Amino acid sequence: MGFPSLATGLYFLASAILLVYAANAYFMVWACLRSRGALEKSSALRLARGQALLQGAAGWPSVTTQIPLFNEVAVAERVIRAVCAMDYPNHTVQVLDDSTDETRAVVDRVADELAAAGFPVEVIRREVRTGYKAGALAGGLRQSQSGFLAIFDADFIPPPDFLRRTVPHLVACPRAAWVQARWGHLNEQLTSLTRAQAVGIDGHFAIDQGARGSCGPLFMNFNGTCGVWRREAIEDAGGWTADTLTEDLDLSYRAQLRGWKGLYLADLVVPGELPGDVAAFKSQQFRWAKGSIQTALKLGPELLRARVPLQTKVQAWFHLTHYAIHPVILLFAVASLMMLLVSPTTGRVWSVFVLPVALLSLAPTVFYASGQWILHRDWPRRFLRLPALILAGIGLAISNSIAVYEAVAGKVTPFHRTPKQGDRQRRCYRAHPSGSSLTEPAAAAVCLAAFTIAAMNGRGLDAQFLLLVGAAFLFISTAPYHSRRE
Repeated sequence: MGFPSLATGLYFLASAILLVYAANAYFMVWACLRSRGALEKSSALRLARGQALLQGAAGWPSVTTQIPLFNEVAVAERVIRAVCAMDYPNHTVQVLDDSTDETRAVVDRVADELAAAGFPVEVIRREVRTGYKAGALAGGLRQSQSGFLAIFDADFIPPPDFLRRTVPHLVACPRAAWVQARWGHLNEQLTSLTRAQAVGIDGHFAIDQGARGSCGPLFMNFNGTCGVWRREAIEDAGGWTADTLTEDLDLSYRAQLRGWKGLYLADLVVPGELPGDVAAFKSQQFRWAKGSIQTALKLGPELLRARVPLQTKVQAWFHLTHYAIHPVILLFAVASLMMLLVSPTTGRVWSVFVLPVALLSLAPTVFYASGQWILHRDWPRRFLRLPALILAGIGLAISNSIAVYEAVAGKVTPFHRTPKQGDRQRRCYRAHPSGSSLTEPAAAAVCLAAFTIAAMNGRGLDAQFLLLVGAAFLFISTAPYHSRRE
């Protein structure tokens, strides 16, 4: 195969893949809007039914809330106090503290104080941090007798009525494995990057979880925190495992493949802390990207064999492989550069792709704009955050492509938790360094130079795409400088 044929082939392949994912984004928006009223109605009916069943029972079922911690000195006290403040009559709190720093002293002080005040708090520590978060949750499960287990990461603050608003749903729906609340944002206004992330998280919960949690045939995922699990479902699905970096996605899919269902409560919001700088943001996204592809590779064959509707399989595959979009973006950028070398002065190949390119340009905007419209009354003002989100998302292409490669190659890496700052002004921890930090400025320079060539030779659509990708890499490269705190 000659160079022109290779360039054209890669160009068409990348374009086709991006178009398919873009079309699916539109489908998810449509599915969410179509089922929105049904989701709200079924949630209200289920809550009322669960509350009625509990009134006729001997008492509320036992719940153990698990708080997995690892070196979280900035937020440990806050989350422990918030969890203990939850209003529930049959409640035990497990602080699963694997910390090796000053967090241990903070945990012991707060736990002793709350235990003396009558709160059932126990601190569980392991000699070896085997299995990271999944191992801590599994260890805590073995030491609990409760039928339901709530989970909160260190950077979230549950409202006092959280358990009273979630447990009735599990009581009313015996085949529900877990119930998931929506994430809010404690530090949304901190920087331009956190404002962009808030839009991204909102889009996931409003559109993706909204469509998947509508009691239809689509699989959804537990988001790792701000939810309550049924013990029976955890054990039936094989328990918490650490062979992927997204133990939450892994377990929720294994449970659904066993016939369990997940529930989503759009009206129950638990505020949490967004990564405050680009290093922490990239570290978090790297873990999510690698873990998602690991889960796809692990469960893909079982998913294909499962006796579930074809639509379920197709949407599950889109869901699990969403982060594969980043290496495809890189492939498309490389193919565009190759096409410039093959034919710098003709734009005929673009005539076939006018509509696909328009769809690719608009799909993410429509997806995330719809999330803001659903969740916030001031959605017109929030639309101004969309450009930063799009740039940040595309700017992750190199880092997340490395994550996808490592997952496919089977490279084993530790679970790097996302650093949190809490209410402190000083930074307590640094994010795990990214291997793409030096590559992104170089990629920005190449793409912007190629944009100039494409624009000068009349390749307008090529030029637009290369400008977008170059600007995205530049945005991520310079985020530490323009994301100033307010």
